[in-house]
Amino acid sequence: MDRLLDTLFPSAAEIPQAYRLGEPLVQREYLVNGQLQHWDGPLATVRSPVWLKEDDEERQVILGSTPLLDADTALTALDAAVHAYDKGRGAWPTMRVAERIRHVETFLGKMREQREAVVKLLMWEIGKNLKDSEKEFDRTCDYIVDTINALKELDRRSSRFELEQDTLGQIRRAPLGVALCMGPYNYPLNETFTTLIPALIMGNTVVFKPAKFGVLLIRPLLEAFRDSFPAGVINVIYGRGRETVSALMASGKIDVFAFIGTNKAASDLKKLHPRPHRLRAALGLDAKNPGIVLPEVDLDNAVNEAVTGALSFNGQRCTALKILFVHTDVVDSFLDRFQRKLAALKPGMPWEPGVSLTPLPEAGKIDYLNGLVADAVEKGTQVLNEGGGSSRGSFFYPALLYPVNAQMRVYQEEQFGPVVPVVPYSDLQTVIDYVLDSDFGQQLSIFGTNPAEVGRLVDTFANQVGRINLNAQCQRGPDTYPFNGRKNSAEGTLSVHDALRVFSIRTLVATKFQDSNKQLISDIIRNRDSSFLTTDYIF
Repeated sequence: MDRLLDTLFPSAAEIPQAYRLGEPLVQREYLVNGQLQHWDGPLATVRSPVWLKEDDEERQVILGSTPLLDADTALTALDAAVHAYDKGRGAWPTMRVAERIRHVETFLGKMREQREAVVKLLMWEIGKNLKDSEKEFDRTCDYIVDTINALKELDRRSSRFELEQDTLGQIRRAPLGVALCMGPYNYPLNETFTTLIPALIMGNTVVFKPAKFGVLLIRPLLEAFRDSFPAGVINVIYGRGRETVSALMASGKIDVFAFIGTNKAASDLKKLHPRPHRLRAALGLDAKNPGIVLPEVDLDNAVNEAVTGALSFNGQRCTALKILFVHTDVVDSFLDRFQRKLAALKPGMPWEPGVSLTPLPEAGKIDYLNGLVADAVEKGTQVLNEGGGSSRGSFFYPALLYPVNAQMRVYQEEQFGPVVPVVPYSDLQTVIDYVLDSDFGQQLSIFGTNPAEVGRLVDTFANQVGRINLNAQCQRGPDTYPFNGRKNSAEGTLSVHDALRVFSIRTLVATKFQDSNKQLISDIIRNRDSSFLTTDYIF
């Protein structure tokens, strides 16, 4: 392990030419009201999780800096969004659906031109490996295409009139107002855009604040936003959320709050809104997803899925398997196979072929993970895998902990990193009680082959979590499936289809079924006197 850590971080000369960065990017631009504004105030330093060898030392790479906007500047972005929405009368919220789709398609084309730049910054800013960085970019583009197609289908279904109890009506979806969109650092492009794009395409205006890490990678897209949407429709701000976002929420002018982060942060921000009953929220929050390995199980599959589920992107996923309950009949075999699978995972820099374990972007994360491991060891666990818990700079080698019990912090806390706690059990009620009593309810995984036992657990957990995975790791996709959670794990449901509904409201235009009213409706549609009341069919 010492040899591995000594050779982990490269020198600048050892980085392949295709993945090298130039001089640090000093970004002073932010987007407000259709213009790239220049910030002359203080900047936030952007540090990479990658360290480089210089002489006999290893030093963290400085990637650049971004604007530390103040509250007043953030409020100018909000004012631009409020003005563009104009209480629902602005050009964007009243625009025909087909026209809004064309704007989003224009943005997608410009975004695709920035693939190489964004992928490179994903690797350097958050340590995501090349394959997963490319996948995140491409999946985001696919999500935009799927959203466009879903809106077309939704609008087609809304283009007809309905007749009920002598009342003629047309039901269409209308925007909600001004949306504040904030994404997570682990998927700073994809998960951010799963709220940002639906909010925009449904006719809302948006203030968008990038995640705390993965900030610079939005810079190549600023011109695409500026050139693809009318002024004020999309505004991009930077800075400390405590100052900027707090001011936005306290203004009472935010109508939709889309946030992916911790439940505490979401609760604190929602409390600042002076009219919370008027605030629609779409929240993806904490999770402590358990994996449950039953005594009758395909052990090879369970181990493969558990390793990937617990350690993909170093366990920095809300959908990661954060704790494993393994029956005592199979726990020894499970742990043996898990260790062998774990030992085969390749550590290294994000651009290296086949790399699975990479440095962590979050300052203080190594100390936090070391604290979790130390607490568990003090209370009776062992670090089973060779080198488990070893660290160097921003890199933490995964620690497989066994046996874990309820007195250890890692039993309850969401580690959001490469620490894998394994709890042995003989009585299934222990696992059931854990799920029932947990503050979180996003997902869980059941690994087993006994239909009766698996079926009973499905019934037990169906009202506890948003998704039950059978013989598979927890995950978000496919994006057409609902992504939600219970308890402190989420508010609202996201998917390609659900997100369109989250950022809109059904509005009914109705009239008595009389000849004069039928003629009025016909004239409005024939003369195209309304953008809302229409029978257009979008192909």
